[in-house]
Parts: sequence; structure tokens; C-alpha cells
Amino acid sequence: MILVGIIFIIFLALGMPVAFAIGISGVAFFLQNSQLPFTMIVQLPISQTQNFAMLAIPLFIFAGNLMNASGITSRLMRLSAVLTGHMRGGLAQVSVVLSTFMGGVSGSAIADASMEARILSPDMIKRGYSPGFTANVISWTALITATIPPGIGIILYGTIGEVSIGRLFASGLLVGLLMMIALMFTVWITAVRRGYSTEREKPATPKEVLAAVKESIWSLLFPILLLVGIRSGIFTPSEVGSFACVYALAVGFFYKELTPAKIVHTLGETVVDVGAIMFIIALSGIFGYGIPYERIPDLLTRMILGISENQFIVMGIIIFFLIILGMFIDGSVVILLFTPIFLPLAVKVGIDPVHFGILFCTIITMGNMTPPVGLAMYAVCSVMNISIGTYIRDMWPFLLTIVIMILILVFFPRLVLFLPNLLF
Repeated sequence: MILVGIIFIIFLALGMPVAFAIGISGVAFFLQNSQLPFTMIVQLPISQTQNFAMLAIPLFIFAGNLMNASGITSRLMRLSAVLTGHMRGGLAQVSVVLSTFMGGVSGSAIADASMEARILSPDMIKRGYSPGFTANVISWTALITATIPPGIGIILYGTIGEVSIGRLFASGLLVGLLMMIALMFTVWITAVRRGYSTEREKPATPKEVLAAVKESIWSLLFPILLLVGIRSGIFTPSEVGSFACVYALAVGFFYKELTPAKIVHTLGETVVDVGAIMFIIALSGIFGYGIPYERIPDLLTRMILGISENQFIVMGIIIFFLIILGMFIDGSVVILLFTPIFLPLAVKVGIDPVHFGILFCTIITMGNMTPPVGLAMYAVCSVMNISIGTYIRDMWPFLLTIVIMILILVFFPRLVLFLPNLLF
């Protein structure tokens, strides 16, 4: 597997698409082991996708695209402005809250960052916010979107690691809200230091808040209904994806913004999104076969436990690896390839799989906001037409906030597990 890993890294460095880098380097493993039949190279990609739980991925992607096409984003933005417009750094605070609401709509950090960069950044620049600060607010708050259910990374982790997706959703909801509070505090401190103004002089009246909530109520209920459906046993995680699609269609028709033409366009976008993700998942079956075959999880477990059996030291070592991986490799790929390696080790030292999963997905997604291969970072900088250097100069307060947040979640697992234990 060492040679396979080297080939994989070389292909990525050469700019080869991730799916092909995974598949071709995986084939190299079979070329090394003549006792393994070559027919497995064909069988493994097929069997990798023949998993009923995998249905949740395309269904939630389709539901998210439908929600985006249903006019929900503009309503959520108005609600965010009503709730936070009176705070210092008003438009930046709108970005934080909007990303929180968008967690129940898109579930993708990169999609949320790209969308908010187009909608919010022009007005933020006009009101005197620095381009670097604007880009970082929009990029880092998208981390909340990937944490609030139904985050695609969380669904992938739960499917690959055979961890309760319902418990992961419940945990992600609470952690996402805590992350929102932490990032709002960071924005407030920065806005006070730089003299950024509010959007409105006074807080919204209860009547204004109620009107904005009423306008957005169906999208706000979405993540809650997902949890209720799974917890009550009405739906399995795969079935709740079907419910999400029907719900998104109903919301779109209720708002009278989802036309047949939009549905066809959304289906086309979904086919592209699902095709890209499922192609990576399929070819990861070739690459991933060698991991248990070579007993990599056992070897890594013995190596790390040889250093220490302390739960926090082991977690620290895993987090270090995840930060490095997240900086260079797409998050979904890391989840697919490294969940079978790190999850058994975490469980062995007494770390709850749900606790570990939220940390795993948060740290990996954080790589989207940091150089050198941060996809959300590049997306925002591209939309705003600013340099990566400008982005990096204003990145540090947000990076520090998330690092502190991760440390709090590591040392206080009850914060992560409170809602799952309460509901399940």
C-alpha cells in the first residue's frame, strides 16, 4: 500500500482528477498482488455502490438543489438580515446566520460559499468591508452549512463507518449552532476593531421577526422534520432522503417558484453532482480494498497505541493527520478512504463514533477554507476576483476560532453528544 499511496500523491500533484487518481493507484495494488483475480477491479466499483444506505446521497443532493431552486435562499437572507442587521458588522453577521439556515438547504460548504460570494460580497464591499475580511466571513461560515443536517460529508461518514446517521444529524445540529455563535462573536470583535457599522439602527420588532419567520418557516422546519422522521422510526436514513425530495417539491410549489423548467434544470444539475460523487465512491472501492487486506487499521492502531493509549493524545495524533490530509485532498475522498482506518482506532480508545464523526467531518471540511487546496477559498476568491494572499492576511481570526472550537469539542464530548443522547 506504500507504493499505492505514493502513486496516488504523484497523480494528485500532476493535477489528475481525483477519481482517476484513486482508481489507477488502486489498480496498482492488484498489479503488485498476482494472487488477487483481476476481475475484482471490475467487481469492486460496482459492489461499492450497491449499498442501500448510499441512496441517501443522491436523494439529499437532489433535495438540496430543489430547495435552492425554490426561492428559499432569498427568504432566508431576509430573515437573517432582520435578526442580525442591528449588530456591528451587520452584513457579515447576515452571512453567518444565512450559512446556518442554508445547512438545512444545501448541505455543501463549497456551494454555500459560492452562492453567498455572489449575493453578499458586492454589498459588503460597497459598505466598506475589506475584501479579505469579506471573503473569509463568507468562506468560513460555510463550515456551518456542512455541519447542520443534512451535510453530505456526515452522510458519507455514517454510511462508510456504519454509524447512526440520525445521531450524527442531531449532533451536527447542536455543533452547527455553537459554531454559529463562535463565528458571530469573531465577526463582532473584528467589526468593533475596524469600525464596521450596523445595517439598521434598532433591533427588529417582534412583528418584523415574526413576519420574516413566517415567510421562511417551511425551510426552517426542514432539518427538524428530518430528525423527527428518523427518531420516530417513520423513515430510515435512506427513506428520509426521499421524504426530503418530496418536501422540497412541495415547498417549491407552495412558494410558486418551482416551475417545470426549473425542475428539469435542477435534475440536470443533480445528475452532474451525483455523477461526480458516485464516480469517486465507485473507484474508491478499488483503492479501499487494499486497506483491510494489508491490515492497515491494525498496523496503524498498534503504532499509535505504542506511543500512548491516552484518549486525548490519540485524538491529537489523528487530528494532526486529518488537518494535513484536509489541506491537500478533497473532503469526500478523505472520508471515503480514511474512515475505515481512523474510526476503529478511535473506538478502541473509547471515543464515541458520533463524537469522532463530527470532529472528523469538521476538520476535513476546514481544509476547504485553507491553502493550498481550499476549494471554498478558491471559489470565493474567484467570484470576488481577489488574490489568495489578500484572503490569507485576514484568515487568522477565523482559523483560530475554529481551532478553539475543535479543542472544546475534543475535551467536552458531552457538548457533541447531548442532543443525540437526549433524542435517541
